[in-house]
Order: sequence, then structure tokens, then C-alpha cells
Amino acid sequence: MKSVLTIAGSDSSGGAGIQADIKAILANDVYAMSAITALTAQNTTGVVDIAYVGADFLKKQIEVVFTDIQPEAVKTGMIASPEQVKVIADLMKLYEVENLVIDPVMIATSGAELANKDVVEAMIKYLFPISKLITPNLLETSTLLEILGEKYDLKDKTTDFDIERMAEKLSSSFECNVLVKGGHRKGACDDLLYEKFGKITWLRSNKITNPNTHGSGCTLSSTIAANLAKGYTLNESVILAKNYITEILKSDLNLGKGSGPLDHGYILRKGK
Repeated sequence: MKSVLTIAGSDSSGGAGIQADIKAILANDVYAMSAITALTAQNTTGVVDIAYVGADFLKKQIEVVFTDIQPEAVKTGMIASPEQVKVIADLMKLYEVENLVIDPVMIATSGAELANKDVVEAMIKYLFPISKLITPNLLETSTLLEILGEKYDLKDKTTDFDIERMAEKLSSSFECNVLVKGGHRKGACDDLLYEKFGKITWLRSNKITNPNTHGSGCTLSSTIAANLAKGYTLNESVILAKNYITEILKSDLNLGKGSGPLDHGYILRKGK
């Protein structure tokens, strides 16, 4: 059985972070392992508190996984400090990880800040260049471009051309493949995969009327990692992951008082 290691924060409500990652990886027929960067006290309405894991202990979590069950892919989510970023990057190089998917988590669905500028800059320097893929949403894409000294106004009518230019800039600057998630656009939920050397793939879908999207970014990136672990190409992995998250959004799970979680097991039950 193929395996994926997710390195991310814990969500006590189970909708995002490590919990969403494990559910998504399992639902896609891959064994999931985890290394926790932070504990969050949160639910569908927001983040109440965060307890950070020290970089040394994070290192031990990752090392014991690799020295026992070598994962075919690694996915990162919330990273709490620049020191954690450096530990992760050093270990990815040490263990020669080829399938590294980076979800540059900066802000929770509820609006809580999960990564400050120092962490983002460390990811840019140490993690992005060694990744297989980074998966920023439009807001995260805009933040990354601001760090590069470019200002993009995310208008209500952000065009395909705008997104292609933004993705090209990120890819050329960070020397990595980029998936810009378009869920914040009005009327559509089109994502753009921009592969190094300029190959563009649009993943088109209509926006699904479902306010419960807590953990959707975690779920997508984890599913991509699971597909890479199974031997699919990057392009195939992204397309399959897009199809999966579209289907589980359609299942219309409604839990909690805020932006609720996704129904990760919907596909499994549907297939029975």
C-alpha cells in the first residue's frame, strides 16, 4: 500500500488540518501518516487558541516516520515558525523526497492568521524550490506576489489572463509548479495548473452552492499528494483531486454553526 506523510496543524473540530488530510488520503486509498506542527482549539466558527510544537520535536516526528515507513509523497499545511520550515526542508532533502506538495496555509477559512510573514518568506526560500507543487488560493497568491514586490488587485472580475500572469510569476520566481485555486472567484470555481516551462491546464467547474468549505484547501492538496504517491503524473493527480473535491462538495454535508467540514467519505459510501 502506498503512503503519504502530512505535516500540518491539528484541527480539534476535525474539518481541516491533519484530520482533514488523513480523511482525504484514506478516502483515496492511501495510507496516511502525520507530523503535527501545532495544536489548534477551533471549530467551524473560528480559531480560539494555538499551541505550537517545537522544531526539535517536529523533527523527531518526521524522522521516525521516514526511518520506518518511507512515504511516497509528503504534503505540508500549516507551519508555525521559520525554524519548522528549515527542519522540514532539511529532512526533505536528506530523504530525497520527490513528491512534496506545499499548501501555503496563511489564513483559516474563519479568517484567523495561521502563518506570519517570516514563515511565508522561509517557505519561499527553503520549501518552494524543492517542491513538486504549491497550491495557493487567490488570496495567498496575491500575498506571495506582494512579497515579490508586485501588487495585484483581486477584483470581482479577476480574468483568466490575470490568473495566468500571476501563476507564471510565481512559477518563474520560485522555480516550481503552481496550482492557483480559484474558489474565491464569483460564479465559477476554476483552478489553474501552471507547470514549469509554461504548460497551462485549466480545471473548469461551476461554483457549487455550498457554504461549508472548511478544510477544502487541505483536502485538495492531500488528495493530490495521495495521487502522486500512487504513481499518477502531476497533471493527472491534480485533475483527479479536483474531481474528488467537487463530488464531496456536492454531497452537501451541513455540520456546525459556521463554515462546516466536507464529507470526505462520501465517495466511499456512494460506491457501495
